[in-house]
Amino acid sequence: MTAASVPDSSGSPGVRQGGYDPASFDHLVRVEDRHFWFRARNRLLFALSKRLVASLPPGYRVLEAGCGSGNVLRFIERACTAGTVIGVDFRMEGLRHARARCSCPLVNADVRTPPFAAGFDLIGIFDVLEHLPDDLDALRDLKALLNPGGRLLLTVPAHQSLWSCSDETALHCRRYSSNEMHRKLTAAGYTVEFLTEFMACIFPLLWLSRRLMNLRVKNAGRAEAFEVALGEFRVVPLMNPLLNLLLNLEARWVAGGRRLPFGASLLAVARNG
Repeated sequence: MTAASVPDSSGSPGVRQGGYDPASFDHLVRVEDRHFWFRARNRLLFALSKRLVASLPPGYRVLEAGCGSGNVLRFIERACTAGTVIGVDFRMEGLRHARARCSCPLVNADVRTPPFAAGFDLIGIFDVLEHLPDDLDALRDLKALLNPGGRLLLTVPAHQSLWSCSDETALHCRRYSSNEMHRKLTAAGYTVEFLTEFMACIFPLLWLSRRLMNLRVKNAGRAEAFEVALGEFRVVPLMNPLLNLLLNLEARWVAGGRRLPFGASLLAVARNG
């Protein structure tokens, strides 16, 4: 399982460019609360968001771009209680689920042409950039919404070597290396404060499973490939709690500002200015 191996309901492109299958929302909402990958990512993003806003005066503003079903947004809302949190997504399929999960304002809009002005102190974009052909332009558009000194918190899938039918089913444009993400953030005008890979403990398992998956679907049709990709979202009784425990320890490590040398996902904190 990697960041948005198939379309992730917490990582819907909140912009109208980029592929995304809205039919995936219902399926993912049923597994997000139990699956180790979603739980570990939510713990990490909750801790980092809480740390990033800790020194801000009350009334700060937080935006999640591409909030989808609200899977991550509900944790951002809990972490940022002294500020105003807003979720934006252009797909109503996801926002209907988000309304049941979150109490913060939700905006049905394209974040590339937002119905609000700049003035955010923290913007989160989680497993969205990989869906967008023009990811550099998207990073620049988000920067324009940040206050001076405001921060961007993002996650994306890592390592092109992990590419499989899951990425194709998700309509991903790419997976990222650490160097590529650093270059793009810098080119968009950010100062990179923290960049690390994570989901390290599942990397070997995922590397092997992706190769086996690619062999299995080599001559398969799209429908069969989609079913194979959905298999990564199965909640396996013994494996799921074990990986949840290991990734919980990893999340604590990364949330403390420590880096990991490899992983299936990338996380970055970048400052405007």
